[in-house]
Amino acid sequence: MTKATELREMSDEQIRLVWKDAAESLFRLRIQSQTEKLAAPSEMRKQRKLIARCQTVLGERSREAGVSGEAAGAESDSTSKVGSK
Repeated sequence: MTKATELREMSDEQIRLVWKDAAESLFRLRIQSQTEKLAAPSEMRKQRKLIARCQTVLGERSREAGVSGEAAGAESDSTSKVGSK
């Protein structure tokens, strides 16, 4: 199991690979749950939590880098369009 502290030690590319693997595994588990009984239903929850951890760590890094400032500017543009109608 990959803990948040372990994820923080990884590079962004490694985290994205872990995220991709977890998403693929979750997809397979969802298909399997529809077609047959799962041997370990708790595995779906573990994969969802791992995906969330990856997203959290990447989000923290993007906020530290100042990328969130660009997203805030895009939100203000969309609200100004609504007001101009």
